[in-house]
Amino acid sequence: MVTTHNLGFPRIGKHRELKFALEKYWSNAISQDELLQTANALRKQHWQNQDKLDWAPVGDFSFYDQVLDMSFLLGNVPERAKILSGNELDSYFRIARGRAFADESDCSCIQAGEMTKWFDTNYHYIVPEFNQNTRFELKAQHLLAQIKQAQKQGIKAKPVIIGPVTYLWLGKSKDETNKLDLLDSLVKVYVQLFDELAKLGIEWIQVDEPILVTELEADWRVAFRKTYDTLANKSIKLLLASYFGALQDNLSLACGLPVDGLHIDAINAKDEVQLVIDSLPNDKVLSLGVINGRNIWKTDLSATLLWLEPIHQQLQDRLWLAPSCSLLHVPVDLDSEQELEVEIKSWLGFAVQKLEELDILAQALNQGQATVTKEIASNIDAIYTRKYSSLVHNSEVKERLAKANDELGNRQSDYKSRAKLQSEKFNLPLYPTTTIGSFPQTLEIRQARRDYKSGALSQTNYIQVMQTEIKRCVQAQEELGLDVLVHGEPERNDMVEYFGQQLSGYAFSQFGWVQSYGSRCVKPPIIFGDIFRPKPMTLDWITYAQSLTNKPMKGMLTGPVTMLNWSFVRDDQPRSTTCLQLSLAIRDEVLDLEKADINIIQIDEAALREGLPLRKSQWRDYLDWAIKAYRISANSVRDETQIHTHMCYSEFNDIIESIAQMDADVITIETSRSDMVLLDIFDEFDYPNEIGPGVYDIHSPNIPSVASMVKLIQKAAQRIPDKRLWVNPDCGLKTRHWSEVNLALTNMVLASEQLRKGFL
Repeated sequence: MVTTHNLGFPRIGKHRELKFALEKYWSNAISQDELLQTANALRKQHWQNQDKLDWAPVGDFSFYDQVLDMSFLLGNVPERAKILSGNELDSYFRIARGRAFADESDCSCIQAGEMTKWFDTNYHYIVPEFNQNTRFELKAQHLLAQIKQAQKQGIKAKPVIIGPVTYLWLGKSKDETNKLDLLDSLVKVYVQLFDELAKLGIEWIQVDEPILVTELEADWRVAFRKTYDTLANKSIKLLLASYFGALQDNLSLACGLPVDGLHIDAINAKDEVQLVIDSLPNDKVLSLGVINGRNIWKTDLSATLLWLEPIHQQLQDRLWLAPSCSLLHVPVDLDSEQELEVEIKSWLGFAVQKLEELDILAQALNQGQATVTKEIASNIDAIYTRKYSSLVHNSEVKERLAKANDELGNRQSDYKSRAKLQSEKFNLPLYPTTTIGSFPQTLEIRQARRDYKSGALSQTNYIQVMQTEIKRCVQAQEELGLDVLVHGEPERNDMVEYFGQQLSGYAFSQFGWVQSYGSRCVKPPIIFGDIFRPKPMTLDWITYAQSLTNKPMKGMLTGPVTMLNWSFVRDDQPRSTTCLQLSLAIRDEVLDLEKADINIIQIDEAALREGLPLRKSQWRDYLDWAIKAYRISANSVRDETQIHTHMCYSEFNDIIESIAQMDADVITIETSRSDMVLLDIFDEFDYPNEIGPGVYDIHSPNIPSVASMVKLIQKAAQRIPDKRLWVNPDCGLKTRHWSEVNLALTNMVLASEQLRKGFL
């Protein structure tokens, strides 16, 4: 019999219950007990959603991030959080976001942990910190409590934890400590944990080691063998889980480790499956991730069964089936969607539906396809109609795409020539100040958008409300003394969704929320067909904002690679093809802005790096088409037009040459949480254009001091000539409150003024 299980379930709730509870807790609107009650209710519901599985995950629920949870379970809490008053949850949120509550005093606010992307997904994790004083100590009470809750509910619990080798690999040493020197002491805590789990009657534990799909140095391979030789445990069975890619040169390593089962991503590594079967000892379980855990298209059940049946005959009871990875990366339930076009909706599956597909596959293999005839027939119809639908294919888009070439991505002149013309045109001071684009999205703004969408607010009145907010933003920036202004983006719900709603080839859910980090949820658009721009998307808003000021106004766009990487992308053509379609649509918008005398245009590529394949050997192909797409979108303008781009939460040092090839006149980047460490690359690489390293962390409510920002820019000035430095926040300000923004930007402008005095 085939066994079914899941690697993880979305934790935010069908209606974002966790998000709203967290934000109420942080603002002191609910108590800790009320927050815990919400968590208990969500876990209970999620296990009910998974009650047909043979094994359900426990420990995948988190108040902020599963990696941060693991740090606390291992007792690896940064010293700056340990010394403050309050309970463990207070310390947890201080590391996650800099403070536990909105009204904490300055002495309770600390630097939040560094945040970066989880492999090549749009999920963020809090980076574990290590140093020579790092000591590990088991603090498993929260995981054990969740297991007891699941067992009480009658759930066959399979605890989910991050494996010790991946945990070390994900973290950063804050001094000269070699992370692998910590392995022995870390593994001892895992041994203690497994003993505790065995006492609760746990049979299987899922140990996630996703770094097995990356290129590992020899010492990390040795670390795997050493670790699992120690962890081999007769009282509990270990399911080693890899995902997001193929094992490749780590295949023999993974198959040879002394564990009881291995999970592999059969969506991204289908060609490896038979080789794994041949390499895996006959006493080990093989779990195949046959349902795509990162995209929302229905599984072709007939094709999957045709492929699985001989594998099932070969493995019999040793075959387990699951999604390819945790379902954290997809929305909860498609049944909530009532406004999607019926035909498009029939092609989709969210987390709940993916588990239903899993059950159909298992039933067909265990009891015969005759028992699921109706379900298979319905699936066949959906797969067929999508393949041949006129909604998907547009001949004019394909013809334009065929004519696109590299010449479309070249500027008229080199950067030095452009910089001279732009300097004369804008006459900006040393250390010019700007923001990344968005300003606070107030309740009034969100309500106006909801009312307009529902028909309760007319288009005329909606435009008036948005123009009033734009005017407020422009006036605020002029009073603050910023040099290059933005319109504040009040009309935009999301930097990708806003543009996708105006492009043909996109569809949008009502409740398709996915967690990005903490309480931050995004609703990725769905690219289902060929993409083109029917009409200008931002022109009216930007030109209105420019009419209110004599200062330069930046046009704000989202770049094609970020549009791609932050959407659910069609899987019936190469991602590079879809990205090039997007670049041509953005190009049209850039040219319209320039014609309207908007002479500074920012094209954000926040997600450029996260699209990198997990293996460096595959980077070149991705970067070639990604940089080409960006250049085509941006580089059609005159020399006098200044092109900006923005990247956030990216360890970009290893792709700096490709970033330079983008040839943006100005790039703004996240650097404050890393204390400008990300700029170390400029000691080795002579970046030719202008750069704005973020001087304060907008993901924390803490207000940066003038001195702290001056210090950060001075660090940057040691590597980059001051004439090419800009001063700006890390990212957009939409999630902050005006009271925070005014104080932070006031200090930022003062910091820039101090820097000018010091260098004039």
